[in-house]
Amino acid sequence: MPRTAYHVIKKPLVTEKTSVAMQDDNTYTFIVDRLANKVQIRQAVEELFSVKVQSVRTLIRKGKPRRVRQQWTSMSDTKRAIVKLHPDHKLDLV
Repeated sequence: MPRTAYHVIKKPLVTEKTSVAMQDDNTYTFIVDRLANKVQIRQAVEELFSVKVQSVRTLIRKGKPRRVRQQWTSMSDTKRAIVKLHPDHKLDLV
């Protein structure tokens, strides 16, 4: 199955920490597909938002354990991409 930009980028992650990074460093954080690599993430952001990406950093966040009735289960792992844009470009996510 060919991966489109909509399959790679799931949603933007907007928290206090990421909103400060958006204003100060022109850095945006997205929840992305676990199988996506940095090149695919760069291409997806450039295609979806029509901006120029300067760098991409990724991290995998392990799922936290949760209790469901009498059993312990684990939330699924998520992959985050921290995307720094070229200084001339901006996104309006908030």
